[in-house]
Amino acid sequence: MALNEFTITQLRGQLERGETTSVALTQACLARIEATDERLNVFITVCAEEALAAAAVADQQLAAGSGGLLTGIPIAVKDIFNTIDVRTTCASKILDNYISPYDATTITKLREQGAVIVGKLNMDEFAMGSSNENSAAGAVRNPWNVEHVPGGSSGGSAAAVAAGQVVATLGTDTGGSVRQPASHCGVVGLKPTYGRVSRYGVVAFASSLDQVGPVAGNVEDCALLLGAVAGYDPADSTSVDCPVPDYLENLRAGVAGKKIGLPKEYFIDGLDGDVQKSVDAAIKVYKELGAEIVEVSLPHTEYAVACYYLLATAEASSNLARYDGVRFGKRQDDGNGLVNMYEQSRTAGFGAEVKRRIMLGTYALSSGYYDAYYIKAQKVRTLIRQDFLTVFEQVDMLLTPVAPTPAFKIGTMVDDPLKMYLSDIFTIPTNLAGTCAMSLPCGFSEEGLPIGLQLVGKPFAEAEMLQAAYAFEQATEWHKRVPEL
Repeated sequence: MALNEFTITQLRGQLERGETTSVALTQACLARIEATDERLNVFITVCAEEALAAAAVADQQLAAGSGGLLTGIPIAVKDIFNTIDVRTTCASKILDNYISPYDATTITKLREQGAVIVGKLNMDEFAMGSSNENSAAGAVRNPWNVEHVPGGSSGGSAAAVAAGQVVATLGTDTGGSVRQPASHCGVVGLKPTYGRVSRYGVVAFASSLDQVGPVAGNVEDCALLLGAVAGYDPADSTSVDCPVPDYLENLRAGVAGKKIGLPKEYFIDGLDGDVQKSVDAAIKVYKELGAEIVEVSLPHTEYAVACYYLLATAEASSNLARYDGVRFGKRQDDGNGLVNMYEQSRTAGFGAEVKRRIMLGTYALSSGYYDAYYIKAQKVRTLIRQDFLTVFEQVDMLLTPVAPTPAFKIGTMVDDPLKMYLSDIFTIPTNLAGTCAMSLPCGFSEEGLPIGLQLVGKPFAEAEMLQAAYAFEQATEWHKRVPEL
């Protein structure tokens, strides 16, 4: 049984009518993981015993007519969320056996809604990467073609849904890490507005950019999962005390009369032909649905990648300083003193991409360079955010490609980090601006690889963005295609 054959709503109906049980769904999920994960390498930790115990409790709640939005539904989470009963590794050797003493707020909310957490998903180490090749647990493979990457850093989150291992997942998005893998794996992924979902208990990469986001096989499931985890959290100083709407209530409102902007800076000469063709076809669908399409400009887009890789690496350098073999992290110590212990622990514990970003960030923050790099990047970030706010005075949302190309082959970019960084050129600006954005399937390449469409909404306008996504999804068939494994 592949769980991508069903939606959360369908499974909830089956559970409530007694046509299946949570234990049966969880067993099917675990069997699917066992049958497919040797090829895909999606899971870092499968917690079968804990999941089946949670499923049994869910069945009792269902029998009593109680429970939450997700009672009995098998879900998996990126291995960046602290979980009290399962190790949290961030796909890094330095956290190989770390078990958190507390749950992340999002994990607490999932448990409160009755979700059955079946395991922790592979990712780029400390969420640093665009291909899921930077993992101590090995690369994740794309379910559509195992020779290709699934995208990153939440590659496991997208691949698990595409492969039907679970019905939905949680990932994190710092520069496109939910949307880009969702695009490459042919599923739906959403990055909420910064502050919409609590980051408490999520291992930090770049604290002013990180945001938790849902991944699912369709827009409705994505909306449901967002509603389950969104909301103010006093434990997170960046959480915004803003009411959370019922994202399902007006999901079918449509896009007639809406103004959708096409940023001219995103439709570049280097865009892959299949991507251009698929996005053009999507624009035509929106016109037929009654939306008004207008060209707009985000003039500081060209500086976004450089700005991001100064700010993100600077914050990473600061955040990862705590992994020293004393307070956090596996210790390597030959007895030659404290400084040697620090060096040995961090040298053995961190992978090449993490070391690269720590060094870049440390340089940008160092004496004599702080004003020239970090402060200047913050000023550019303000300009990029203002571009979006200005455009949103003219249009309701934006439409762009998610990535310049479909998923590339494993190994083709590992020796060219600058080229790899450019694969996030269309997703990074929204993280800098702090607004919401999502990816949904809009086509396939000639090689049979999925292509995603990006919608960008106004700050805290996830409901309106989801309505536009749902309208497109209902008018097309792309989301119904699943890989043959």
